[in-house]
Amino acid sequence: MRKVKRYPVEGPNALWQLYRTVSPWKGVKNFIFIQISRYCPVLSVKNWIYRCILGMKVGEHTAFGLMVMVDVFFPELIKIGRNSVIGYNTTILAHEYLIKEYRLGEVVIGDEVLIGANSTILPGVTIGDGAVVAAGSVVHKDVAPGTFVGGNPLRVLERKNPEGMAGEGVEMD
Repeated sequence: MRKVKRYPVEGPNALWQLYRTVSPWKGVKNFIFIQISRYCPVLSVKNWIYRCILGMKVGEHTAFGLMVMVDVFFPELIKIGRNSVIGYNTTILAHEYLIKEYRLGEVVIGDEVLIGANSTILPGVTIGDGAVVAAGSVVHKDVAPGTFVGGNPLRVLERKNPEGMAGEGVEMD
């Protein structure tokens, strides 16, 4: 179960009421710096923007691939451990604006986590240390440490090497 806080709204849908919940200036500033980070080839500069301008918690040696999109309105709710890799064009959301409510939830990604390209991480999830998320996955629930997961809906994946052992030594066709 995702850990999100729900905020009911009345009248027009929650997205229409966005600027009652977040400053438009914060949105514009974050959007500009996120776009710079998405295209920036220098990892240390990206991490500086995420930490110092957007307020994210980003561990040492964590690498964000090209085109990663972090939450534009609530990036400060994203925490990523050390030496993790966030793959190309991944989206990390800390908010959901729906019809009758909006939801906010902290996203916690542990140490030495690999997130495959084109994945989406929804608000309120925790991805444990050493986990691997396959490319193109939608992470809608917590991922236990050391687990290899993938797909939509997300599920635990098993890989076996020729000796029948899970993990390393898997040949890919």
